[in-house]
Amino acid sequence: MRRTLFLLPLAMMLAGPLAAQEAVAPGTGAMLRGLDKINATTEDLELSTGETGQVGSLEVTLRDCRYPENNPAGDAFAFLTIRDMRAEEGTGPIFEGWMVASSPALNALDHFRYDIWVLHCVLPAGVDTTPDAVVPEAEPAPELDPDQPVD
Repeated sequence: MRRTLFLLPLAMMLAGPLAAQEAVAPGTGAMLRGLDKINATTEDLELSTGETGQVGSLEVTLRDCRYPENNPAGDAFAFLTIRDMRAEEGTGPIFEGWMVASSPALNALDHFRYDIWVLHCVLPAGVDTTPDAVVPEAEPAPELDPDQPVD
């Protein structure tokens, strides 16, 4: 009995993240933005999946970009590999991992001069960018009598 009482909350905690995951679909590329913090300039960079581009001295490779199936314009998850071309030969990437458009600070590039973040995925032709969930219009608030006390 005690074992069951211990394992039940544990099982519920482990199952929670599975239920929270949303279905995603692959994009054909991604739109990224780079910021040169010294010159205070920004540069947009559109990459196809597998393509490499350049922002200043950084070489950015897009491995994958995914978007929520039910709201393609709502978010983007891009897997990037970023190398500093000024670094010594054989030096590994300065960033490799997923960046999330809606939470750029969640897994950010740590570079003294440049910031890079994901704006959105480039969607395949024919993908509807309107969300599935249609929010109904709210009913107007009822008129309140100024002489009546509020409960």
